[in-house]
Amino acid sequence: MQKVLVVDDDKVLQESVKQALEFHHFYVDTADNGKEALNAVTNNEYDLVVMDVNMPEMDGIEALERIKDYDPSVIVIILTAYSNVSDAVKAVKFGAYNYLEKPIASENLVALIKRALRARSLVETTKFSAPTLSIGSDDKFVGESDEMKKVFNVIQKLARVNTPVLIRGESGTGKELVAKAIHYNGPRKDNKFVTINLAAVPDELIESELFGHEKGAFTGANERKIGKFQFADGGTLFLDEIGDISPSMQVKLLRVLQEKTFTPVGSNRDVKVDVRVIAASHKPFEEMIKDGRFREDLFYRLNVLPVYLPPLRERKSDIPHLIDYYVNYFNNVHGLEIKGLEEDAKKLLVNYTWPGNIRELRNVIEHTFIIEPTDFIRASSLPETVTAGAGKAADKDDEHGLIDLKGIKDSVLDRNMGEQDTSDYQFTFAQVNENDEIKMDFQLAKDLFEKEFIIQALKLNKGKINQTALKANIPKKTLLRKIEKYEINPKAYY
Repeated sequence: MQKVLVVDDDKVLQESVKQALEFHHFYVDTADNGKEALNAVTNNEYDLVVMDVNMPEMDGIEALERIKDYDPSVIVIILTAYSNVSDAVKAVKFGAYNYLEKPIASENLVALIKRALRARSLVETTKFSAPTLSIGSDDKFVGESDEMKKVFNVIQKLARVNTPVLIRGESGTGKELVAKAIHYNGPRKDNKFVTINLAAVPDELIESELFGHEKGAFTGANERKIGKFQFADGGTLFLDEIGDISPSMQVKLLRVLQEKTFTPVGSNRDVKVDVRVIAASHKPFEEMIKDGRFREDLFYRLNVLPVYLPPLRERKSDIPHLIDYYVNYFNNVHGLEIKGLEEDAKKLLVNYTWPGNIRELRNVIEHTFIIEPTDFIRASSLPETVTAGAGKAADKDDEHGLIDLKGIKDSVLDRNMGEQDTSDYQFTFAQVNENDEIKMDFQLAKDLFEKEFIIQALKLNKGKINQTALKANIPKKTLLRKIEKYEINPKAYY
């Protein structure tokens, strides 16, 4: 049962809203002002807060800001009189999901609450879900790795603005779901979310699919057709696999992003649209820019605040949570009562490298549900590709030996350095103290290597920041942050 906090100093309205929500099976607590609301949120867990603006002691705007500072994931819906709509609009800018004007119809409030909870579930499920998975509002938070917490925070920031977005990550990591989460938690949430997979559309038809065409514009164009941009007007257009489009289409797409206008195929008229573009790809844009396959200006236009979805192999701590989630999910889908995985089976799944990421994990768990005849999934029910791959990964992890510093130097530092002498590169990975105890510090070693790498990259590129970022495959913002961290002076390498 989902938990809602109703905050209003009007006891009659407070009780009316409480009864309406309880009728729809919500658990409801109440508070009389913003101060009580803040205290309740910090001491309890609520899925949603319904709160008035004008209240004694602490008004709804201040309470909203402090609640969001404490826990940005709490959904807040603002109630307001007609004369205070401007305050409600202000509240939405501060992070409220939406507002309702008084007098309030209970059916409108319940519908808005359900829509808000559905929107939040899309953000939360990016921690574990593949794009094709249908998620209900009762689903729980799965995935506690630091990597996915960062993604969650970026999504919350992007949902409040209207800039283009570029989502990067391997196939199966959930790029479309992230796009939906940004849309359904932002100001365009009540408008259309339109998707097109550009890799699946033939080159000669992409322009027509995006911008539409006039009747007779080309062979087979028997009638006028609007494109995805016009269809998504007022909403969000998700351009999946944008790295696959041709340079000529990149120019036309850049024009739409800059001028908000496009020209349908076979037309001499411009069409103006208001569309937020969210793009996604697994392609290496830095290499493509260097090779002339992707426009640098388009890349930076999309890459304002990038979202990088880490592959599953880089967040293995989430795998046990994912396993539990999908076991419960497929129990409901197939009407079974599988209790979980035996330890050896779970260990194999954790050791596996998951080239297909979460989508592959989902398919593997469903595979075991078809094969497994007992209450617990055994290793014998896992696909052979997984057991073989997990075995190889475990063998590799068990190999112990010295770190090949020369191999690191040859493969990373020496690349493209020509005849420069690199014999003086030294990295201290271990120290022996006076008691002959060996001490190793992973973070120190990592910092030493990182600093030296950036220094050598700056040397190779004569201290030029943009060129260094491109050639060394480091995002410019990251490079600048590291230069500041390690107190490196790029001018020393001009």
